[in-house]
Amino acid sequence: MSSTTAFLASFVSILIGTAIGMILKRSLLAERLDGGSRETIRLGAGFLATLAALVIGLMIASAKNTFDAQSSNIRQLGTNAVLVDQLLAKYGPEAKAARTLLREIIPSAALRIWQQSIGEDGGSTLAIGRNAERFYNAVEGLKPANAEQTSLKSRIIEITTDMGRTRLLVFTQSDNAIPVPFFIVLTFWLVVIFASFSLFADPGPIVIAAILVFALSVSSALFLIVDLSQPFSGLMQISNHHLHAVLPKVE
Repeated sequence: MSSTTAFLASFVSILIGTAIGMILKRSLLAERLDGGSRETIRLGAGFLATLAALVIGLMIASAKNTFDAQSSNIRQLGTNAVLVDQLLAKYGPEAKAARTLLREIIPSAALRIWQQSIGEDGGSTLAIGRNAERFYNAVEGLKPANAEQTSLKSRIIEITTDMGRTRLLVFTQSDNAIPVPFFIVLTFWLVVIFASFSLFADPGPIVIAAILVFALSVSSALFLIVDLSQPFSGLMQISNHHLHAVLPKVE
């Protein structure tokens, strides 16, 4: 479910709930309620509004944590790529082939990350690509000639392993959008809440304008939740420029 769909669906549902409340008021059903019945409805709506506010707040925090974690993974991936390239350059000319392959797999990995988030990658996102396998083989094939190169190779293998682990984290944590059944239940709560608002309010211009503003605010919160939980698509997606421009050309 896209963030735009979540916004429109929740906004229209809230307006429908408001209209239902106004219809019930005009049919004089609200006028027939005694004081105790009205107070019960108000208390129930207040409890439901508190519960919905708590859930929305927790969901915004969770979506923001997801976004920050993926942003950190991307920065870590780029940082490790730069560090590996520097170590390969220090290793010597024997590592030039590995450096060249590194410049091919980083843009390719970025492309797979952003494509799989919008469903354009038909292959397995967890399997390594052909160029990545060639890069790992090139690193393993390095034959140290002295103690310094032996130490460098050990550090290079350690960091490339960490790069692979970070790449897997990016793919496994990429699908954290709000579940559709949960969204339907939350939207139902909002429909009931706004129906109770309009049930006892006079439908004047100020009331209608206020309800529209409240509906837009709540729907924008759901939009924010869904958009932040999809960090590689939507309006607030993480930029891929860092991975594409992270490595200089091989001299």
